[in-house]
Amino acid sequence: MSWLWGAILFWLAAWGFNAWLARQPVAKTRAVRLFVPALFGVTLLILWEGIVRGLNVPGVILPAPSVIWGTLKSSVPILWGDFVQTILKGALSGYLIGCGSAVLTAILIDRSPFLQRGLLPVGNFVAALPIVGIAPILVMWFGFDWQSKAAVVVVMVFFPVLVNTVAGLAATDRMQRDLMATYSASYWQTLMKLRLPAAMPFIFNGLKIATTLALIGAIVAEFFGSPIKGMGFRISTAVGQLALDMVWAEIAVAALAGSAFYGLVATLERAATFWHPSQRGR
Repeated sequence: MSWLWGAILFWLAAWGFNAWLARQPVAKTRAVRLFVPALFGVTLLILWEGIVRGLNVPGVILPAPSVIWGTLKSSVPILWGDFVQTILKGALSGYLIGCGSAVLTAILIDRSPFLQRGLLPVGNFVAALPIVGIAPILVMWFGFDWQSKAAVVVVMVFFPVLVNTVAGLAATDRMQRDLMATYSASYWQTLMKLRLPAAMPFIFNGLKIATTLALIGAIVAEFFGSPIKGMGFRISTAVGQLALDMVWAEIAVAALAGSAFYGLVATLERAATFWHPSQRGR
């Protein structure tokens, strides 16, 4: 039980240190803002390790972080191949196609009231379809390779980005649009110089939501058909073999990739919308 009590004591000490640090003048510095979540993550891992070792939890139920780390180090070629197949080929390509087409469609909808009345309800219907229902169909249409996973990702990310872009294009007020009209600006000039920049915070909200949906869609789609590689394929196969350490290794890679993807989009958002009030003080 020494592992368990040691982990609990470390958790209490880290909690007290974080509470003390939050009251200090340096609490608002960037270094402290990065250190606090990092310490929290390390604390969770140590607590996890202590509980598993202290209570002798079987590895088929919950492997220890040290075991998962060992699997990560020994399975780098397998994990890298799965990462390329699922993230780079399936999720990223579907994300780019789905988000790009959603922005273009939103501009067409904004230009045409007919499309706004007719296309948005259809998009709402498609967005409500469960992934477990559309994934097998798209796998049969596009084959078992990454193209079918990209198609699933396109369906999942399209509507959130579309709705946010349409809302963003409508965010400018009447006075701003009238001012552009007094300058004899055309629709496309108004769109590029006023409405699209004002819509950027809305668009990036949709893009950030879509990062998570893209990852989920690509992994889940592989459960319904995949070549002998891919994160979803590896997870389903490892579960059947009771190799829970490999399952958690794939989950760790997916979590790191998803966090990095989200962080990249958030960084682009800060660069593109530095003028927006939501970016002040960051």
